[in-house]
Amino acid sequence: MTDRLDRDGLARRVAADIPDGAYVNLGIGAPTLVADHLPLGSEVILHTENGMLGMGPAPAPGHVDPDLINAGKLAVTELPGAAYFHHADSFGMMRGGHLDLCILGAFQVSQTGDLANWSTGTPDAIPAVGGAMDLAIGAKDVYVMTDLLTRGGESKLVETCTYPLTGVGCVTRVYTDRAVFDVTPDGFAVRELFCTTTLDELRQLTGLTLTMVDEATTDEESR
Repeated sequence: MTDRLDRDGLARRVAADIPDGAYVNLGIGAPTLVADHLPLGSEVILHTENGMLGMGPAPAPGHVDPDLINAGKLAVTELPGAAYFHHADSFGMMRGGHLDLCILGAFQVSQTGDLANWSTGTPDAIPAVGGAMDLAIGAKDVYVMTDLLTRGGESKLVETCTYPLTGVGCVTRVYTDRAVFDVTPDGFAVRELFCTTTLDELRQLTGLTLTMVDEATTDEESR
């Protein structure tokens, strides 16, 4: 048995937590897979930075409309009732608090919910934070979808971010290939473990003090 979920499995898990009727933006990269795993007939309305409400899943081979792309320039589909608008209006939706949820990738997430997802500071890094900043601060809830570890084996969950920040204290929950974490006043609390991963293993991999969600809730209620 594997010790982690693959990308599609993780996207399916994230999709299961999105409530019907929510207005949701999917960030560039792995989060775009979530669109392919929303239940048939779902009332979730997907928003794109480049000016679309009502985005559907990726098109089937041979059915690509070159005029329908998301902010990551990937081909998408439209659902009945889809609407199109100027990207300035799209950013107005983002900045005005009209999105219920955004799902973003990350380089690092701190235990206080700070997000770093646009630059590692390398010479070839992109020059600016872009719309991720507006999403991180404007959405009512921010979910992060990412691998727990970098390719070099370092934890993306950290005590304090060392990369340039996208937003401060903005992350609500982190979905990784090994577990789901809530950001609480006391740091990360593990909501769900995947495959063969254990709590002790997560503590070793991250170097952080971790609790399970039920433990964190009990501690909070006792205060």
